[in-house]
Amino acid sequence: MKLSHLAETLIGSEIVKLGGEIREKIRQGERIYNFTVGDFDPSIFPIPKELEDAIVDAYRNHFTNYPAAEGNLDLRESIHSFIKDTENLDYTINEILVASGGRPLIYSVFRAICDKGDKIIYAVPSWNNNHYTHFVGGEHIVIEAKAENNFMPVARDIRPHIKEAVLISLCSPQNPTGTTFKRRDLEAICDLVIEENKRRGENEKKLYVMYDQMYWHLTYGDIQHYDPVSLRREMREYTIFIDAISKVFAATGVRVGWSLGPATIISKMKAILTHLGAWAPMAEQKAVANFLGKRDAINKYLSHFKSEIEERLHLIYDGFMQLKKEGLAVDAIAPEAAIYLTIKIDLAGKKTSQGNIIENQGDVTAYILNEAKLAVVPFYAFGADRSSAWYRLSVGTCKKEEIGEMIGKLREALKKLDS
Repeated sequence: MKLSHLAETLIGSEIVKLGGEIREKIRQGERIYNFTVGDFDPSIFPIPKELEDAIVDAYRNHFTNYPAAEGNLDLRESIHSFIKDTENLDYTINEILVASGGRPLIYSVFRAICDKGDKIIYAVPSWNNNHYTHFVGGEHIVIEAKAENNFMPVARDIRPHIKEAVLISLCSPQNPTGTTFKRRDLEAICDLVIEENKRRGENEKKLYVMYDQMYWHLTYGDIQHYDPVSLRREMREYTIFIDAISKVFAATGVRVGWSLGPATIISKMKAILTHLGAWAPMAEQKAVANFLGKRDAINKYLSHFKSEIEERLHLIYDGFMQLKKEGLAVDAIAPEAAIYLTIKIDLAGKKTSQGNIIENQGDVTAYILNEAKLAVVPFYAFGADRSSAWYRLSVGTCKKEEIGEMIGKLREALKKLDS
């Protein structure tokens, strides 16, 4: 059966494929240390009690009809107040759009700005930019981010591609790396965008930045979150923010997200989403509108939530550093933000105890899953080169008591290999 070009050419998710393999192993009774999921185990990380109660109350009060297409007014007013207090960003009600999480908002940004053949710049590894670019028929301008920059893109790598591009997709804290933009690096990218837009004529499409900051509350230690508009006020007319409750409140299934940006773009995104019907549910909108006003409850929740995530990230990081100290072929980048740790498992070319050569990174992924029972997501699943030895490790479903076991199993598996 012949279907659309999009349907015939859309690439399947490597993460979904790996998830299927893991589920089958678990179904067969294997003990798997599953660090693949960019989600939370609610038994470990429940949503805030005040938010849960507000959702239940909203349903009991029969808030089950259609919400406003752009998001209910009370929710957008709460978002306005929340982001002004927490980020010092002042966006009016008609510059805020609500949807069922970040994904439909990201899709609508691509649809509102990009035409077929337009150049779209994004770095790899990154989450889903390759797929969204494919959706709109854009020209992929792929920046290979490097370990020395903590896998964050830098201005010098973007500059050669800036002419004729219409969108730069940025994310900080970054999924999959858990790393963040340093101030000077983001400032340099902003300056590139401002310079390029000044060069363009009045009738030319401008260059916009989509700034996904879904994890911005979850930074650790001395790490600070920066955004384009706070650093360069001129970026306000060129920046579209993506944000949500999904990660900050461990509420991935509650499905309330928002976008901030120029009113003209926000209105076009709204029109697109109107036809998709990708609205956040009425009851959840009512609950989030209520909860965002409870600053003390939010601060109390975040204090505990962040400390639990950070402790897990550092325990695993320390374990990897110990393995590296023992001369084993692993590495890691110190935790900065989000729920992710960037780890390196560099086993290509080594020989198993059965005499088989681990020929490529796909073999490495399979080896650590089969021998160490460790499931992590390779960076090539996020668009990086298939030879990359780096992985995303997610702690959203991690039990602390399993960390030592996991490191021990990995040590045993690595020591079985010969150079």
